[in-house]
Order: sequence, then structure tokens, then C-alpha cells
Amino acid sequence: MPSIVVDSKNRLTDLIKRYRDRVDYLAIRLEESEGTDILIRGDKVETLSEDLAIGGQVRACYKGGWGFASFNRLETLAERIEEAIAAARIIGEDKTILAPIEIIQTTCSLPLTGTDPREISIARKKAMCEHYNRILQTTDRRIATTSVSYGDSAQHIVLATSEGTLIEQSWVDMEIRFAATARDGDTVQTGRETLGSRKAYEDTIGLDRQVESAAQRAVAALSLPPVKGNAYTVVIDPILTGLFVHEAFGHLSEADSIYENPDLLETMTMGRRFGCKDLQIFDGAAPEGHRGSYLYDDEGTPATTTQLIKDGKLVGRLHSRETAGRLDEAATGNARCLNYHYPPIVRMTNTWIDRGHTPVADLFADIKEGVYARNWLGGMTNGEMFTFGAGEAWMIRNGEIAEPVRDVTLSGNVFKTLADIEGIGDDFYWDESGGCGKAGQGGLAVGVGGPSLRIRDVVVGGDMEDLEDED
Repeated sequence: MPSIVVDSKNRLTDLIKRYRDRVDYLAIRLEESEGTDILIRGDKVETLSEDLAIGGQVRACYKGGWGFASFNRLETLAERIEEAIAAARIIGEDKTILAPIEIIQTTCSLPLTGTDPREISIARKKAMCEHYNRILQTTDRRIATTSVSYGDSAQHIVLATSEGTLIEQSWVDMEIRFAATARDGDTVQTGRETLGSRKAYEDTIGLDRQVESAAQRAVAALSLPPVKGNAYTVVIDPILTGLFVHEAFGHLSEADSIYENPDLLETMTMGRRFGCKDLQIFDGAAPEGHRGSYLYDDEGTPATTTQLIKDGKLVGRLHSRETAGRLDEAATGNARCLNYHYPPIVRMTNTWIDRGHTPVADLFADIKEGVYARNWLGGMTNGEMFTFGAGEAWMIRNGEIAEPVRDVTLSGNVFKTLADIEGIGDDFYWDESGGCGKAGQGGLAVGVGGPSLRIRDVVVGGDMEDLEDED
């Protein structure tokens, strides 16, 4: 990594001292990042690049008004500070309320358990993607289109604030996606897999079985009957549980959406019951080794684990320092930005439903006619309403998994769906494939997890081609 950010720490401290008396709060975040992007679509390599970026951002707050400026030339830093301060002083007309945090001065890094992707040549990464693409293309003659994308990034951050925080933090993230679309006449079906890691490059290799499975699912679905639309009792696997808790409930727990929306604030009243007494929901960056894990957020708040639902009742929400201050709650370490071009906003980290006590086989018991759905194919949410597409699905008949079906989408209201959870499995799986989008900051790495769930009265049906990928 270049050392320009590290070498600038003293300069940041000096500039903070020079300007801090002009505002209530001042923060400078410098960032060095380097990464690889590869995209193969069909027989064509559409993207093959290695990038290095150096830049930063300034945030200033005065009387509750925020000023923001980003830059990629360190020699302009003083001018950008002036701009951020001027904007804050123009906007500010209230009171700056930031939840207190401990002042930290430290250097830290998320440890790798294997090979750093920066040690692997782009030629080897390209060869790996081409190998996976060949598997997709040769699985079956009905495979019409294929795509494989790989990306890795290494970020090195220095954060300095007017309160005295000075944190240097670094991490590495990797993601690989592959998809195959099969066609038979007018029938088109797609199989997808996504894997991510903050641990080791080795997590992206040796995935032949998963790649082939994605193509096989697309081909197999061509001959399956579509599901008959209806309201069913459904059993979903841990991957769909993770998608559900992130998309349908997690975003509603982000406090910047809550305190600016009186109706949602009333809905998300602490102590309100949303589910059965066995339902426990968490979010936090403190659990080690996941894609949403870190040591400090982009405001310098230490990573935590926040329980959102305890015994079925709402007990917590996700905060930046400002939202925590506005709602008179504690900062949770959920202020994150995608990169230096964007200010930190409230974002999920690793979000999960805790495992239950019901053996998975028992979740199917007594279901006369229902649906078993696994893996995700796409999804979208609109406030408290959601629609998710399943990667695979089967009918449940008389308590047993029966014939496979296709075009299975699950729709509903998140609050009703939480209340309709009838069983929580004793299994659990972490899905590291997530890339979350919010306020134009797409692709932020997150983790999701959970057990299998049994849910009554879920609306099933629709066409998965109309759904977008998970945000």
C-alpha cells in the first residue's frame, strides 16, 4: 500500500487544531484503496482492471447543519475544510447533538486467515474466472448466457476528529458472482451463486461444484411447472432468512429513516411486540470474520452487537452519533460510507436471526399443502412491503417435501410476516454474499445469517424475471 495516508496523520492533526473552533464538530477521513475488477459475459471479457485511489472527505457540523466535501488531491485539503465549514455554517440553525463516544487513538487491521488477494496476479484471477465460465457454458446445451464477475478491494483509512479521535484501520474484501441463464423456446430460467469473504483469497477458488450447481438449477427449472399462486405456509432456508431479515426488517431499523419519519417512529416503538417469544434479531460489526465486520465505524465509534428484537419485542435500533443523539440513545457503530466520495450514513453490518429450538424436519410437520423455498434469486422492498424470489422451491404435501416448482416469489408485509413465524429452526448459516445499497451507496459489504423458518399465510407466486438482485 502507498504510505501517503499514513504520512499525513500529523498534517490532519494540525489542520484539525487550526479549524476546530469554527464549528461544533470536524472530521477528516483519508482513504487509500486498491482493487481488482473482472467481468466475463459469455465469451467476452468486458472488464479487466486494477485500480488505485487516494482521497478523502471532510465533515463539519455547526448548529446541527452538516457540510461535506470530498477530494483526491491532498494539497487541496485546507480548501475543502473551508468549504465544508462554510456549508455547515450556512445550513446550521438548530443545535448539534451527537451521542458521546470514547475518544480512541489506535492503529488496527482486520486479520486475514489466508492469502491476501493483492498477492495474486490479475492473470491468475482472470484464469480463475474463465475456468468458472467454462463450467457454466459446458454444463448443458440449453445454457444461453453466462456471466462471472470477481472483485477485491483493500481499504486503508485514517480518521481524525476535533474531539481527539485518531484511528488508522485497514481491511480486505472479496466477492465473486456467477450466473447462467437457460432457454428452451420461450421459457427462460436463471441460476445464480454469490460468495464473499474478508478472510482469504482461497475462499474464491475451488468453487466448481457451486458453479455447476447454478447452471444445473437453471436447466432443471426449464421443465418444472410454475407454482400455483396462493397463500401458503412456507418453510424457508437460512439463506432466504438472512435476505429477509436484512431487506425487510434491517432497513426499517436504521434510525435515520426512523427519526425523520413520525409514522415509522410510532410503528417502531420500543417494547412493541413483533413476533413470537423465541424471535431474537441482532445486528453488529463486532462478530469476527464476516463481511460486515470491522473494529470502528466511519465516525470512530467502536463496533458493537445490537439486539433489535428480544423475545419478540423491539428493544434496539441502529445508529450514527447524530441519530443516537436525536433519539437520546447510545451510538451503535453503524455509521458507514462506501468510500470517500460519500458521507457516513446509518447502515447495517452483519444482521441475523438467532437459531431456535425446533429441529428442521419438524418445521414441515402438519403442513397439508405448502412451499419449501431455498436460496435467493432476486428481491425488492418498498417500506414495510417485500417481494423475494427463491432460487429453488418444492411443494410441501402432508408434511413431506414433494415435487419441485419454479417461479416462486414470496411477498408480504414485514410486520405481519414476523408475527406469522410459527417455527424457528435449530440450524444456522452465515451468508457472506451480500452487497447492500442505500442513498446511492451501492455494494457495501454486509453479512446476513439465520436459521430455517416456518411462516404461515405467505403470498406465493409471480415472475422472478421482474425482480432485481439483492441490494
